[in-house]
Amino acid sequence: MESTKVPATKRVPRIEDDPRWGVLINRQADVGDDFVYGVLTTGIYCGPRSPTKLPRPENVVFFDTAIEAEAAGFRPSKRRDSNQETIALKHAATVAETCRMIDASDSVPNLSDMAEKVGMSTFHFHRIFKKITGLTPKAYSVASVRSRVRDQLSQSGTITSALYEAGYNSNSRFYEASQKILGMKPTEYRAGGANVDIKFALGESSLGSILVARSARGICAILLGDDPNSLVESFQDQFPNANLIGGDAEFEGLVSTVVGFVESPAVGLALPLDIRGTVFQERVWQALRDIPAGSTATYTDIAVRIGMPSAVRAVANACGANSLAVAIPCHRVVRSDGTLSGYRWGVERKRKLLEREKMDSPEELPLVVGSIIP
Repeated sequence: MESTKVPATKRVPRIEDDPRWGVLINRQADVGDDFVYGVLTTGIYCGPRSPTKLPRPENVVFFDTAIEAEAAGFRPSKRRDSNQETIALKHAATVAETCRMIDASDSVPNLSDMAEKVGMSTFHFHRIFKKITGLTPKAYSVASVRSRVRDQLSQSGTITSALYEAGYNSNSRFYEASQKILGMKPTEYRAGGANVDIKFALGESSLGSILVARSARGICAILLGDDPNSLVESFQDQFPNANLIGGDAEFEGLVSTVVGFVESPAVGLALPLDIRGTVFQERVWQALRDIPAGSTATYTDIAVRIGMPSAVRAVANACGANSLAVAIPCHRVVRSDGTLSGYRWGVERKRKLLEREKMDSPEELPLVVGSIIP
């Protein structure tokens, strides 16, 4: 008699086999909002560190986000909001402590060391730090050292004294880092850019005259205005002793690319940017680059995004200090009532840029313009 095989029943994965169940029952300290879990018997959802009584595994369902849990019909627990506020305050304090540590260091601290010091996993620490500051720990470290070096070169009597005031304990380490930090030798920076070559060229667009300049690191200026001569004078004030070189045919092609982006934002602008600012300014500028084309944000929104809700005026000042028009889209920032103001190159240009972006489908527009060279 021929035997028949009974098909094996497909095994249903147990909730206990999900690694998130282990996180839940252990209440791991370095996990905050990586996922949420819903309880089938109550219809509520919580975070993995919620102090609520642990439910039976057969009543648990996991979700990657609170949005997914609510879409599935679950509602947040009453404790969740207060728990989230407590977690947010703890994260803010942790990041503030790390920023102070970075600011006191003469080099870029190791990511793993920083995470271990605050009791978080490397992944979670990196994500929380960027969420609160708008910068990765490495980008913040580079900006901090860069700002310190520039300040000391401007204030100290000699380059050697500036070197030690900035936290460097050897000439070799300082000069090795200075090219990356300043884009030039420290003596050249102190001399207003002496012996540094910066190519530039002027063009015309529907928004008026445009000046585009590029250092060895990337595009360092995109200026808009009515008078070409005024644009050149404004740029010369930034590096009065630099070698300003008129662009050749190849460079003028780059200017045409920038003009094309101004005329049609959907084209995109994938060019390296030489961004130079303080740590705070670079945090604001990164937040501006995260605003989707065709959308706007208020100065308060940006202050909240960088974890400094009371720094609205400082955010406005950082927008005004931006020398890379369109590439760093400060034109997408508006007042709390939606009105336009405070654009370095004129409110009417701001209006036209926003109108132009809204004419294109947001799905076709790049969220990030160019690439920052740290």
